Formats: sequence, structure tokens, C-alpha cells
Amino acid sequence: MRPIAEIAQSLGLGADEYRIVGPYVAKVPLAVVRARAGRPARGKLILVTGMTPTRHGEGKTVTVIGLVDGLSRLGRAAVACVRQPSLGPVFGIKGGATGGGRTTVEPSTEINFGFTGDIYAVASAHNLLAAAVDNHLFHGNSLGIDPERIVWPRTMDMEDRALRHITVARDDPHEPAHPSSFVITAASEVMAILALARDYADLKERLGRILVGFTRDGAVVRARDLKVVGGMAALLRDALEPNLVQTSEGAPALIHAGPFGNLAHGTSSRVSIELGLATSDYCVVEAGFATELGAEKFVDIVTPTLGHDVDAAVLVVTQRALRWHGGASDEESMHSNLEALEKGLPNLEQHLENLKSLGLAGVVAVNRFPDDSPAETEKIRELARRFGVNVVEARGFAEGWSGCADLAREVVRVADLGQRSHPISPPGTPVMEQVTAIATRLYGASTIVVAPEAEANRAHLESIGEGGGPVCVAKTPLSLSDDAHRHGRPRDFAVRVARLTRSAGAGFTVVYLGAVETMPGLPARPAAEEIDLAPDGSITGAH
Repeated sequence: MRPIAEIAQSLGLGADEYRIVGPYVAKVPLAVVRARAGRPARGKLILVTGMTPTRHGEGKTVTVIGLVDGLSRLGRAAVACVRQPSLGPVFGIKGGATGGGRTTVEPSTEINFGFTGDIYAVASAHNLLAAAVDNHLFHGNSLGIDPERIVWPRTMDMEDRALRHITVARDDPHEPAHPSSFVITAASEVMAILALARDYADLKERLGRILVGFTRDGAVVRARDLKVVGGMAALLRDALEPNLVQTSEGAPALIHAGPFGNLAHGTSSRVSIELGLATSDYCVVEAGFATELGAEKFVDIVTPTLGHDVDAAVLVVTQRALRWHGGASDEESMHSNLEALEKGLPNLEQHLENLKSLGLAGVVAVNRFPDDSPAETEKIRELARRFGVNVVEARGFAEGWSGCADLAREVVRVADLGQRSHPISPPGTPVMEQVTAIATRLYGASTIVVAPEAEANRAHLESIGEGGGPVCVAKTPLSLSDDAHRHGRPRDFAVRVARLTRSAGAGFTVVYLGAVETMPGLPARPAAEEIDLAPDGSITGAH
């Protein structure tokens, strides 16, 4: 690995414009970000999204890293902007989120296991507010908070289904226990706020707006009413600074923030993207899950905040996922099967249509696996050609930068076309109209069905002045529908709007389609069983 000073210099950062926190890691002070972002943006914004994935993921992070390495070797200044991994997937089923093979961000072990402590700071700030709520109840409850209407949960960065519903005990026999819950830290609104905040003043303003609960008279109680916003912001001071690391090929990468891909917008922080746009020719950003989730939220939630539209999109596809959507089992999907792949192509077709709906000029990147076949790639190419989109095989995992050089050239070409993204709905569109547009245009649904609870939620949010803002849809990532078991490209289906919540600090309304867990559970054979600490202090088994 190159010394972090060299990586900083490659972005044009002077010695006084970054803070070293390790030989290969640096923090970029917020003042530097704001000074650089105050100039006209230098770079083009490249969004990496994907088709509907299998539960193993289809390699968007690998593609981001390979693309940045390829651009760099072609003489283009490029930087990767990706989320910090959560310990939940690291110890769960998907493993780490630092790439793989010859396309990784380094130091990968440190990034996967705590890194600079940003996620811990988010959890601490979140739990400070939760503690303040119950402390307020204990000391007399002068605000008149209704214990049964507290909506602020607790958080931890681990998958533990036993904590989805808990009861908070009380020391005061005159005040009964009340229900609560835990969410994984990536699902915390504090994480979403960290990822969207412009500066320290904006951070505090957003934290103060958080909905904590309601009084017995129905009045809103916000975080600022508990008088701990300053303490929360203090815990998050260093966490708001982007983290600078490098790819395995020595290109710069910004790893910052980790909001959930469904309960939040699922991309790295606003400040990291602003820094990337200010210091490079190409800022390559990964969006969580597929086009109907991550790409939609990036265009509808993030780009208005950035004030910068997407210049080109990379749609990551695997033959494995297409076979799976065509009816192959997990094991069968790993091997060439032209018939299954052809049956799965309608899923890709929907995602290509989604690129058009979002105004995204795209390129399809086929992330290659060992058993993939040229014939199956040709079928993908035939479909993409109908949409005027070129297909490039991405071999970064096995070949490093050279395996993504063709992808880099195609991204440069597409980004120069001058096509810019646009939101799916204009600002001010009512919430349910936004959901209808997303569901019918991006999922292929025929209609939406609004449950009574969701309608009551909508009416209540409007009554307290929180009925607007963009929507953030929470649904399964394993299907275009709201049913994880409906693979391929479902037709003639309705999506059920189950409930609504408001992330007032983040500035969006979360719309739950079907059953979505905010605290995942570990699988029968979690990755944690393979992770170990060797006698020399090295961590083994992490992936």
C-alpha cells in the first residue's frame, strides 16, 4: 500500500488539509471539504447500481473499485465513494463490504472491523437520546411524554432478532414499563443524518428535528426538547469527517457513513461525494441494492441535496443472478445455463427501463464469474442493445484494473454524452402519488394498496406538519415486488403500503412495503463462525 500522504496528494490535498489517523487512513477536516466544495465541481458523477440481487450480492463494490482503478490507469483522476461496512453483514451472511479478489479497498480488515469509530459514534449519539428520554420520564416527565407513544428506539451494530421488540423496565413503581425496540445502527436515523448533513450547523439542526415521541395531549416531542442535541453532535464531530483510504491498486477511496439501503438512502455521505467531485475527474458512487431502490433514492433524495445530477450510471449484472431469476437454485445458478438465463432476462429489462425513467445514461457491466459463458453474455448484449446501452464484461475480481479498462473507457464515453438524471416525481408531489409513481414505473406494479394503518400514519404526519418531503421506500431488495419470493419480473401485481414513519431530521418519509425488518437476524451458519484471531494478531476468515 502507498503511504496515505501520497493518496492525499493524488487528490490535490496539501499537508494541512488532512489528518492522519494511521499509516493508511486519514480524515479530511470538514472545513477543507466545505472550502473545496464551494468551488465549481470539477468531476463527473458516476453512479453504480445493479439488477435485483441474490442474497449474496452481485459485486457492485468490486465494480466500483475496478472502475476507479481502470480510470486511474487510463490517466483520469478518479475516486471511489462507498459506504462503511456494518458489522451486521460482516458477521452475518454477506460478509464485509470492501470488495474482493484484486479489487479491494485497503486496509480492508480495519475498514470492516470498526475503522475510525464512526459507526460507534453514531450508535453512541443515538443511544444518548434514547437514554435521555427514559431519564426524563424518571425525573418527573415535565414534557408530559406518553411512554406508550415513544417512537425513538435503541441501536447496536449487530444482527440480533431477539431485540426487535423489548420492554424497558422502570425503577419507579408508579411508572409502568413501556415497549421499545432496537434497530441495527445502519438503520438509525442518526446514520442517515450523518450521511446527509452539510456541516456542523446542519448536523445539529437535523438532529434537533428528530421525532422522539408524543405527549399525552398529542403534541410532538423532538430531540431538541430533551436538550442533548449538543452532546449528540459532539459525539459525531469527528464522524462527520470523510475517511480517506486507497484501493488495492493505489487509487483514492472515500469510505464514509453507512445508511441502510432500504430504510434510508443507502449511499456514502454527502460530504464525501462533494469532496470527490471537487478533487477528481470522476467521482464513482455506489448505491445500495438495485435500480428501484438505491438508484431511485440517489436520484430522488441525494442529488437534490448535492445540487449535482448523475452523469452516467453503471448497471451491474451477473449471469448468476439472471439464472436465479430464471428459476435456477442457488447452487444451479453458479453454472452456465442458457435456458435459465433467458428466462431471467425480463428482470434486467425492467432495470434498463428504470435507467430511462430516471434519466440515467447507462452502461451494463457484467461482473464475470468463472463458470460464465460467452453465449450468455451475448444474450445480455442483445437485450441491452434494444435500449441503446452497451455491455462490457468486468473482470476486476480476477484481473484488477486491466479487467475494468474497457468499462472505464465506456463510462468516459457515456459521461461525455451530456445526459443528466432527473427525479421520478417533481418536488411537492404528495407522498402516495410518489409511491404510486415509483411502484408502477420502477417495479412494474399495476397499483398500490394502502393499508388502514398507513393511511392513518399519513393523516397524522400531515396533521403535525411532517407530511411532505421525498419518500424513502423500505421493501425487500430480493424482488422487484414487495414479496421476496417473487423473482424475475412480476406482472399484474399490487404492492401493499403497510405503514409510514417520518425521519424528520433526514428529511424524508419512510414508506414500508410489506414486512421489512429494521433489526436483521443472523443466518443458521453466520460468517462469525469462520472469523478468528490468529496468534500473531491477524484476523482470519473475514470476507
